[in-house]
Amino acid sequence: MNGKSNAYATTEERLRAVIERDRDADGAFVYGVRTTRIFCRPWCPSRRPRPENVEFFATPAEALAAGYRPCRRCRPEGDGPPDARLAAVVRACRTIEAADAPPPLATLAAEAGLSPWHFQRVFREIVGVTPRQYAATHQARRFRASLDQGDSVTDAVYAAGYGSSSRAYENAGRRLAMAPTEYRAGAAGLAIRYRVARCFLGWVLVAASARGVCAIELGDGPEELERLARERFPGARLEAGDAEFAALVERVVAGIERPRCGPGPELPLDIQGTAFQERVWAALRELAPGETATYAQIAARIGSPGAARAVGRACAANRLAVAVPCHRVLRGDGSLGGYRWGEERKRKLLEREGEDVDC
Repeated sequence: MNGKSNAYATTEERLRAVIERDRDADGAFVYGVRTTRIFCRPWCPSRRPRPENVEFFATPAEALAAGYRPCRRCRPEGDGPPDARLAAVVRACRTIEAADAPPPLATLAAEAGLSPWHFQRVFREIVGVTPRQYAATHQARRFRASLDQGDSVTDAVYAAGYGSSSRAYENAGRRLAMAPTEYRAGAAGLAIRYRVARCFLGWVLVAASARGVCAIELGDGPEELERLARERFPGARLEAGDAEFAALVERVVAGIERPRCGPGPELPLDIQGTAFQERVWAALRELAPGETATYAQIAARIGSPGAARAVGRACAANRLAVAVPCHRVLRGDGSLGGYRWGEERKRKLLEREGEDVDC
């Protein structure tokens, strides 16, 4: 982008620019609409989105990395990386989305006029994931949309381009956080166990599906966290955890209180995110207690050196406090940066991890 970004630095200023369709804001940022997964220029003539559904990005490349598609009316992909490369990647994304099954890398590269190796490197640099990972995410999204429309699991399997139901259960089931048949039934009876406990940061909510821990949230009180659980899992059947679950919660609290000693055996996690987010979260879990990295270093570690801002957004989307240690990521100048559960908690976590503890 350019120097205009300083004039539209806050969320309020950017929302105002979108509402007013401010053409002076063009080039300062783009915005994505979570409900449509499309990103636009600030002045786009399309219907104004609800503020709570808007997500802002500094460049089109960041929006692409987060899984958004460019708007066909305002064509925001004209900014960012060199036009020829970005246009080739956008065409490849559209090809992947329109195909009945994921196209081979060689086919996508030939359409872009690049070698497979070069094309994959460019695609990953701009989108943040490989063409194969992008295709898997889009397939799972198409499978879910088909189930949402009332299609049978069998019809949804083939509508999404899976060659067999076993492939769909393997690839899409993990992103649905339940078996496709359970999702098809509306997930109204899906059991989510939860418990709230005290820790040195205040209170912690631990929630788990049958697959593993799906939420670790920090808050100021049990009422706040229980309300958050109801909002987070509105279609599920929330159940207070039993004695066995209490032991799991104790392991989570131990990991918060005594991070250098660890929570014991590896926690079973039910991690749900885009392919890019999951790559970021996997890299974060490789950071040891007391070790920190910058957003740019994590971006380089996952093979997307230009995606530092997208890494920051992946950290903000993390719902598994401490288990996925996004608190260990700092700004390039060494300052704390943001944290989903408050900067003060981030500071305390890092201080606790820096202590010399006798386990």
